[in-house]
Amino acid sequence: MNKLAIPSPVITTIPIHGSEEVFPVRRVYCIGRNYADHVIEMGNDPKESPIFFQKNTDNVDTSGKFPYPPQSNDVHHELELVMALKSGGSNISEVDAYKHIYGFAVGLDMTRRDLQAVAKKGGKPWEVGKAFERSAPMGTLTRIEESGNMDSGKITLTVNGDVKQDGDLNQIIWKIPRMIAHLSTFYDITAGDIVMTGTPAGVGPVVKGDKLVGTIDKLSPLEVIVI
Repeated sequence: MNKLAIPSPVITTIPIHGSEEVFPVRRVYCIGRNYADHVIEMGNDPKESPIFFQKNTDNVDTSGKFPYPPQSNDVHHELELVMALKSGGSNISEVDAYKHIYGFAVGLDMTRRDLQAVAKKGGKPWEVGKAFERSAPMGTLTRIEESGNMDSGKITLTVNGDVKQDGDLNQIIWKIPRMIAHLSTFYDITAGDIVMTGTPAGVGPVVKGDKLVGTIDKLSPLEVIVI
């Protein structure tokens, strides 16, 4: 066995409700433009298909603190349902999709909106606006056996007690089975992958000192302080 030249990177994990075990994260897939009202507020056409992009695995953070990132003056919150996979494959059918899900969590896709806008305008990748340090605050995972399929339910974000995002999971354009089936035509998805499923309308800026509370029916809430 070869000896590592440097210490092995720390494995990113998510706590699991009611368990001492943690969920190891392999990849982070994100789906954008998956709620019609959010598509419209961002100036796009809801008739167009949702889009996929990725964050880095170590962008996931469960500390409850979000450091305001450098090189940006316009960082936005985007509350999302997160699904975690226990298995996978390629070319998965929608009928078989749910059998690959381990559980669900509340997450935030924090976005350097100003940098994303520049990238979009120039036809460049979004990573600089999406995949930065601690840009994916994450709550505790709830097993699917406890939560159910999460095809409906209130999804709400408050900032300092004021409701900013308020929707329902039944408003998602591409439902969970279709997301999994579609992803599996492009990637060999597998155990440890998580998918951030899109955000409802109401995204907006945060500033240092803000307290964000994200709730989704049947899941543990997520509380994050911007520092």
